[in-house]
Amino acid sequence: MELTAFERGLFLGILIGEGSFGGDGRQPQITVRMHTRHEALFRWLVARFPRTRLYGPYHHGERSYFQWMARGPALVEDVLPVLEDALDPSLDAHAAARFEEMRTKYADYIARVRARTTR
Repeated sequence: MELTAFERGLFLGILIGEGSFGGDGRQPQITVRMHTRHEALFRWLVARFPRTRLYGPYHHGERSYFQWMARGPALVEDVLPVLEDALDPSLDAHAAARFEEMRTKYADYIARVRARTTR
């Protein structure tokens, strides 16, 4: 699915404000965790990136939240191209640095997935 300019901007804003860029030691992942009152936004994310996953709702004490995750081919093939085109330090230095750190740490994994895609 091709994103509109608005959708790309909204997606980028969500990840800058709420995204966690990291991994599990084997593969990179991007996670967004927010209160269940944002369920419609999470459904919007999954509709635009259908290979990503939505978990929850979770309820811990007084907190209720959903968690959206992009990893594996969904991250490398669907999500990374959007971020690589738009997220740079002039927009948000902290988010860009976290993103670049994830890309560097998992560069081999990202390259392997991209190599399989181009075959």
